[in-house]
Amino acid sequence: MKFTPPSRASSTLGIAMILLVALVTTTLPGQQTATQRGNIAKLVCQMIEANHISQQPIDDRVASRLVDQFIKDLDPQKMYFLQSDIARFNKYRTELDEQLKAGNLDFAYEVFSLFLKRLDERIAKAREFIDAPHDFTVNETMEIDAKDMPWAADVASLDERWRKRIKYDLLLFRLDKDKTSEAEARKRLDKRYKTIRDTMHKTDDDEIFEMYLTALCTSFDPHSSYMAPRTLEDFRIQMELSLEGIGAALRTEEGYTIVAQIVPGGAAALDGRLKPGDKIIEVSNDKGEMTDVVEMKLTKVVDLIRGKSGTIVKLKVIPASGAERVVYELTRQKVELKSAEVKGEILRTNDRLKTEDNLRLGIVHIPSFYRDFRGAENGDNDFKSTSRDVRKVLRDFAAHGGVDCVVVDLRKNGGGALTEAIEVSGLFVDKGPVVQVKNQKGRIKVLEDEETGVDYQGPLVVLTDRLSASASEIFAGVIKDYGRGLIVGDQTTHGKGTVQSVMNVGRQILPLLNPPDQGALKLTINQFYRVNGDSTQNEGVKSDIALPSLLDNYDLGEASLDNAMAFDQIAPARHTQFGQVKPEFVSELRELSRKRVAGNADFQKTDREIARYLARKKRKNVSLNEEELRRERYEEDQKNKEKIDTPDEFAEGPIFPDNSYNNELLNIANDYVHLLREARTAKK
Repeated sequence: MKFTPPSRASSTLGIAMILLVALVTTTLPGQQTATQRGNIAKLVCQMIEANHISQQPIDDRVASRLVDQFIKDLDPQKMYFLQSDIARFNKYRTELDEQLKAGNLDFAYEVFSLFLKRLDERIAKAREFIDAPHDFTVNETMEIDAKDMPWAADVASLDERWRKRIKYDLLLFRLDKDKTSEAEARKRLDKRYKTIRDTMHKTDDDEIFEMYLTALCTSFDPHSSYMAPRTLEDFRIQMELSLEGIGAALRTEEGYTIVAQIVPGGAAALDGRLKPGDKIIEVSNDKGEMTDVVEMKLTKVVDLIRGKSGTIVKLKVIPASGAERVVYELTRQKVELKSAEVKGEILRTNDRLKTEDNLRLGIVHIPSFYRDFRGAENGDNDFKSTSRDVRKVLRDFAAHGGVDCVVVDLRKNGGGALTEAIEVSGLFVDKGPVVQVKNQKGRIKVLEDEETGVDYQGPLVVLTDRLSASASEIFAGVIKDYGRGLIVGDQTTHGKGTVQSVMNVGRQILPLLNPPDQGALKLTINQFYRVNGDSTQNEGVKSDIALPSLLDNYDLGEASLDNAMAFDQIAPARHTQFGQVKPEFVSELRELSRKRVAGNADFQKTDREIARYLARKKRKNVSLNEEELRRERYEEDQKNKEKIDTPDEFAEGPIFPDNSYNNELLNIANDYVHLLREARTAKK
C-alpha cells in the first residue's frame, strides 16, 4: 500500500490492506524494551490527540472502543474467549485511557496471555473433534454471523461451537471437487489448527504492542495505525522497490484474508479471475504445497503470496459470488506501469449500438491518479502524470476529427495524487475551486485549478463504481457540483474522504537530529470536502444514473468499516454552474435507461445474481446436513453457470470491452448528447 504525505490523496482504497510486493532480506531492528514501549505509548497518545483530524481526546469513550477493537482483532469469530473473560476485560473500559497516557500496557499483555491459554484449550478440543466420528445426516445448523452472536456462556457452549465448526470444516472437504479423502481431510485440519497455535505462540512482545497501539489508532478511524520499527522497515523497503507479486491488496475480516483491490497492470489484473471480495483460504508455500491461511495473520499470508517475478503461486479461493471454491495459479511479476497509464480510444455508436446517427464517443480510461513527483521537482520536461496523459488523449481526439462526447472511466480507480485530481479537473472546468481540505485545527483551505481555459468543453460522462475512491471521488464530485457532466455507474463511490500522513515517532524526541527508531504513526490528519460543502466521507459521490452491479452490493465501501468517520458538511465554495446536467435531463435519461435494462437478458441475469448474493448475505447460519448442503451447492453451481455480462472485468484487453453493461453506458452517453443538442436548438 502506498502511503502519501498530506499533499497527496491516498493512492489506494485506504482500508486496512497490504499491497503484495517483493521484499529483500534485511536485518530488522531489535526488540524494544518494556520501558521503551511505555514511552512510545505516551508519545503516540500525544501525537494522536494533537494531530488526528477528529481532535478527540483519548478518554473513556476511546478506551471502551479500544477494549472492543483489541478483543475483536484477537477473536473476531468469538471462538476463544468466554463471557466471563469479556466481563473481566470490561472493567478496563474506563481505565485504559489513563493507563496508556502513563505508558502502562498491562492490559494488552494480560489479554494476549489469556488468549493463548484459551487458544491452547480450544486447539486441544478441536483435535479431539477432528478425530471423533460425525453424523452428517443430522439436521442441524451452525451460526456464521459473529456480529450478533453472544460470547459463549461456559466451556460446554464453546465446545459445542467447536464441534460444529470442525464438522463444517470436514463437510466442506467432503463437498470439494478435489475429492479429498476423509483421512487426508482430518490430517489437513489437524495441521491447520496446529499452525494457528504455533503461529500465535511465536508472537513476540513488540508484535503485541503493535497490535495494541494499532487497535488504539483504529478506534479513531479505520485508516490510522501504528507501525513498529520492524514493520516500518518493511514499509521503507516497499517504497523503494518496483511492485512485484500478484498485484492485489488484502484486508482481514473475521479470520479470513479478503481481496480488497486489484492493482492495474499486476498479475491478478492480467489473469482476470481474482476479484475484490474473494476470500483466500489456502496459499502454496515455497515447496509448492498448499498452506491453510484461515485465521493466519495477514502479514504471514502476505509473506506466503509475495515473491520474485516469474515464480508461481497458487491461491485457493472462495469467490465473493458464492460459487464453488477454486484454485488460481498466478505467475508473480512486476507491475507494468504502462498497464496503469491513461488510455484513450474513439468508439462509433453504430459499431456497438443500434442508433440513428453515428456518434463519436471518446473513451478516456484513468486507472489511477499517478504523478512522478521526483521528476516534477527536478524540472523534467516529460515527467509522467495523469493530467498530462489525459491532455494528450483529448488532443489526439481533436486531431482525429473530434468527438461528440467524452466518457471518463474511473471504475476501480483507487485514487492517487491530489495534485493530479485538481489538474485533471482543470481540463474540463475553467479556473475555480476543486476541493476543500479541513485540517486538525478545523481550518479549511480551498484548492483551486489556477490554469485558465479547458481542453474539452463538450458533453461529458464520468463512470464510477464502489472501488472509485479518494482522488477519483474528488474529480467526480467537481464534475457533479459544477453541473459539468453526468455521473453513471454504481449507486455511489467508495466514500474515502480522508488523508493519512506517516509520522516518525522518534522525531517527537529529537526533531532536529537523527531520531531513534521508535516506529511510526499512520494518522488521518485531513478531510476532503466537495465544492458544494459535502464530505466525500462514507457517502461518496452518488451517481445520476445507477446500473445493476454485483460489485455495488459487496461490503466494499468506507461505511462498512469499523469506526469509519461520519459524513458531514461545511460551507460551499463559490463555483461556476455549467448547467449541462439539469434535473429534467437526469429524469429522462434514467427512464430511458431503465426501459433498456429491464428488457436486457444480461441485466436480468445480473439482477438474479444480486438477489442470490443478498439472500446468502442475510443468512445467519449454514446447514451441517451433507445432503442439504450438497443440494444447495449444486443449485448454486447451476445458477452460477449463467454467464453474467458485468463490468467486473480485471483482465487486460480493450479499454472498453463489448458487453451489455458497457453498451448501456454508451446508450446513456448517446441519449445525453441528443438531449443537450435538443436543448440548444430549443434555446435558439
